[in-house]
Amino acid sequence: MIDFLKAELSRFRAWAIACFVLHLAVLGFMTRVVDLAQQPRFVYQVFAAAYVLAGMLLGAVQMGSYRKPNAWLQLLHRPVSPRRLAGALMLASAALLLVGVLLPLLATAAWQEGMTARPVDARHVWLALSGWLLSICGYLAGAFALLANRRYSLAGFILIVALCFSSASGTSALAVQLLALAWLAAMVLVAFKPDALAAPRRARELLVVGAPLHLSMWFALLLLAFGAELVWIMQGTHPNNLPVEVPGSAKQVDNASAREAMIAGLKAGRTAQAGLWAEQAAVSDVYTIGPGLDDLPARGELMNPAPLEFDDSERSLRWAFSHYDMRFHGYRLADQRAVGTLGVDGQHAFAQPPLPVGERLLATREAFYQFDAETNRIALRGRVPPGESLLGVDSAGEHLAVLSQRALYLYDARAWRDGARLLQPRLRVPLPGKVGNLTRVDLMDLLDGVLVSFSFTRGRHNGQGLPHQVLLHVDEHGRATPVAERALSSGYGPVYTYNSWYTSPVLFAVQKRATALLGGWRAQDEVAAPPVPAQAWAIAVALALASMLLAAWRSGQVALSRRARACWILAAGLLGPPSLLSLWLLYPPRERVHDESGIA
Repeated sequence: MIDFLKAELSRFRAWAIACFVLHLAVLGFMTRVVDLAQQPRFVYQVFAAAYVLAGMLLGAVQMGSYRKPNAWLQLLHRPVSPRRLAGALMLASAALLLVGVLLPLLATAAWQEGMTARPVDARHVWLALSGWLLSICGYLAGAFALLANRRYSLAGFILIVALCFSSASGTSALAVQLLALAWLAAMVLVAFKPDALAAPRRARELLVVGAPLHLSMWFALLLLAFGAELVWIMQGTHPNNLPVEVPGSAKQVDNASAREAMIAGLKAGRTAQAGLWAEQAAVSDVYTIGPGLDDLPARGELMNPAPLEFDDSERSLRWAFSHYDMRFHGYRLADQRAVGTLGVDGQHAFAQPPLPVGERLLATREAFYQFDAETNRIALRGRVPPGESLLGVDSAGEHLAVLSQRALYLYDARAWRDGARLLQPRLRVPLPGKVGNLTRVDLMDLLDGVLVSFSFTRGRHNGQGLPHQVLLHVDEHGRATPVAERALSSGYGPVYTYNSWYTSPVLFAVQKRATALLGGWRAQDEVAAPPVPAQAWAIAVALALASMLLAAWRSGQVALSRRARACWILAAGLLGPPSLLSLWLLYPPRERVHDESGIA
């Protein structure tokens, strides 16, 4: 096995060295132009896609060369078990990807740490390791695609798709990637056998291949529904693509100006005061704020939602944040020389990584800060109560509006502009709904308080919420009185809204749990999902029954034992059409022997 491993390394060493040189050249060029440690999430995702593609190409080339009939026979007739051979191939490929992917990343990080004033943290080393793990996952998915039967050879790619939607961050993201890597390696071991085209027979082998295949079929049905939606859009009848917006619809509220949304909501009120306020809104300033900061950074997070840096234009300095000491590190833009560090009120470390979100404003998950260019200090200006997370900070006329998942806080804007002390909110307005459904908040000043409109239109397309608008009058003592509430039409019927659910309620729940594995709290997960309607349940039951009947017929056409047939029929009833499609792909029909008359 060791000799085979060495031979495989020698076989691809030229390609690994070429990949190392090219990768290092690209990173070296980019790090001279931008700070790679402070790029937004999208940039890292593009790099991750490139690493996955590189791994896929290696797996396709390597296994493609061995899958030729003569080469396959020669490979498996060695005095070594197939699993040891597969292990040697995978270890060799991991080492080759280490040279081509991981080493250039570590070399670039080491150069930036030792030769520049730009901060490099331990999380950037973990980020490089993540890129290597993703490339191995791509290799394993590509290897399985070349080894397995073409009918289900793409099943491994669903695990890479799941990684794209995973909510885990930091070292938890590495743990999720290792789990995906281990499962893909098990799939390759199952497929690495003399008759590579034969379906897995043992229960554990069927679980290893069948579970991703079921999720792949569920995802394929979801893509089919997306294709139908594209046809819907081209017809011009899609709720989000209508030439004229429907009055009273969620789409109309989403596209309305602050004044229009406020007036439309007030018209739903039945009191004379609501009518007077509607007339006042037509000539007053109305401001819009929203949960625009639902993706603030956490300490140790591998990627940045946005660059954690800001410029001091008066001194021509740039301050970049380091997760290591939780302070900003500054350097001159002219000569890139370090100028020291900057913390809260001097050198106090931040509790959470701050994200620059506006002119002199920095926000964390629990507080917001202000940078004073004249004194070169960062001051704590406000915080949300324990147990709440900051989700938005906006200027609203004479107010500074701060939004959490529990309430809207209004501060005096003059105190924000003119001072540097810790601010206390003048008003607290509890949210009349779940923040995961909140799209916008519109605010108008009154003589005796403020008028606040909350529009809950997010999640209406996938059954995660019912669109509606709520208006509250908040007096100067903080008492909130309902003014109006109206339901908004979504334009989506239950057939579309629950298309990802009724195809397989069980697999829908499984993928929700899988993508949330080791993930933390997210604002978009706090939703008020209504009960699944009876029509969607009827569709789900009808699909399950049809799947059972077709599975009973199909299982009789393939080589399965009675026990296996019963299990597949039961699985089709429990998991729905994805299980039926998996049965169809895993087991081709039995060959029939015809007599001389041509009758089977």
